[in-house]
Amino acid sequence: MPSPKDLAMAAKAWPFEEARKVAERFKSGPPAKGFVLFETGYGPSGLPHIGTFGEVVRTTMVRHAFQTMSDIPARLFAFSDDMDGLRKVPDNVPEASRPFLDRCIDKRPDLGGVPLTSIHDPYGDCHESYGAHNNAKLREFLDRFGFDYEFQSATAVYRSGRFDGTLRHVLANYDEILNTAAGTIGEERRKNYGLFLPLIQDKELGLPRYLYVRPEEIRPQSGTIVFRHPDGRLIEQPVTGGKCKLVWRADWAMRWLALGVDYEMSGKDLIDSVKLSSRICQILGGAPPESFTYELFLDENAEKISKSKGNGLTVDEWLRYAPEESLALFMYQSPKRAKRLYFDVIPRNVDDYLTFLEKYENEDEAARLENPAWHIHAGQPPREEAHISFSVLLNLASVCNTEDKSVLWGFISRYAPQASPASAPILDRLVGYAVAYYRDFVKPKKHYRAPDAMECAALEDLRRVLSALPPEAAAETIQTEVYEVGKRHPFPDLKAWFQALYEILLGQSQGPRMGSFIALYGLAETLALIGRVLAGEKLA
Repeated sequence: MPSPKDLAMAAKAWPFEEARKVAERFKSGPPAKGFVLFETGYGPSGLPHIGTFGEVVRTTMVRHAFQTMSDIPARLFAFSDDMDGLRKVPDNVPEASRPFLDRCIDKRPDLGGVPLTSIHDPYGDCHESYGAHNNAKLREFLDRFGFDYEFQSATAVYRSGRFDGTLRHVLANYDEILNTAAGTIGEERRKNYGLFLPLIQDKELGLPRYLYVRPEEIRPQSGTIVFRHPDGRLIEQPVTGGKCKLVWRADWAMRWLALGVDYEMSGKDLIDSVKLSSRICQILGGAPPESFTYELFLDENAEKISKSKGNGLTVDEWLRYAPEESLALFMYQSPKRAKRLYFDVIPRNVDDYLTFLEKYENEDEAARLENPAWHIHAGQPPREEAHISFSVLLNLASVCNTEDKSVLWGFISRYAPQASPASAPILDRLVGYAVAYYRDFVKPKKHYRAPDAMECAALEDLRRVLSALPPEAAAETIQTEVYEVGKRHPFPDLKAWFQALYEILLGQSQGPRMGSFIALYGLAETLALIGRVLAGEKLA
């Protein structure tokens, strides 16, 4: 029987394909640092968002796949670029702080922004800086999902001297790197473009800020640059110890080399940056990390999601209506394809997750490695005895017209007597999510319509057929009878028959398999519902 390593090396799921690239990198032996380093980046000018979750969860999946096929230890760094200068005032900061933050952004061709970790905390001084505040939010965010990571702060690493040797190496290769990078920037910016951004004191603010300047002289032996201050003075300043910061594409390459990053993924919008940073890393004598480019999200109108537009979903919005595993599945599925991210995709992802979870129990070891549930749960998916789809729960809430979990459990316990909130915790969570989703999205859109004469005849026929079935009739039997009734009446096709049932009985344009729904809701209740419709009662 093949070993777990052999199965992992043969698995076709995309995290294994990525992991094999990393394994190939070290086929002759482990790296000198003793571990393989995976990295994700975070820009703390704003709070963590759904893209942050996507990048970390996908990287975690690749890391776990690698650990399944290799004995080399693996670590994950969540690296915060908190030494960046403030470029714009985020929308979510308190109004009272906006005037001050507006003075901290870069507004002149020669003066950059104030580093995020040098700006006071605009949220009430609960942290030592704006950057520290958002770093804390990042750690809270990642800890919430149980990610195994090590937090790294650019400010702390720059100031500690850990980057100093590599920064001096950049200085020694300054001209070649500058010429490589210069072709990617505009002509106007090129006039005062330098690789190093020296920090100078802003006397009005009393804070350091970056200076966009082309150095007058490069001094590799002393590890310094000479530049002209806006007041005309020539200043010699070390590039080490946090006195300067590299422009970001050179900074990315320098970080890869200094930390020994072996794998990092990024969005489609950074393809050119990955290429340039990789070239700079090679100039410095390093090997760029293995990379993976994922597609960006679209809204329901197929437009690119923008935080400033607010046309996408937040993590909290998704988790209000569905478990985090369904969001992880959304991130797992087809990462190289642009996907629409809006509320209507949530139920489908919940049901798909439940389907994969149910299949996992009966699959062999090789098939399990291809199952998204294996990757979502790091090889240890939970076991759930009661399998009821989210769409059925939504329709149950819809027909019952309730936002009370206990009402739904009254029907569920009849369908699955062995299930209870205690014995089926996954199902219990889904019931709560179904109630929330029904309340906010289904209920406001419900629109019942009255049946026409032909549909009334079909419903009378359905009531007669269902009345003849025993209470314990199986869902498949019920479904077959529903099909047969539809065939006996002049509907264009069976799809039209089911759509009529959904619109007349549920007030929706679509629903679950009617057999499963009736088995859950009950024959008596379904018959009563049909009777109310035939009696001319309005269900809305």
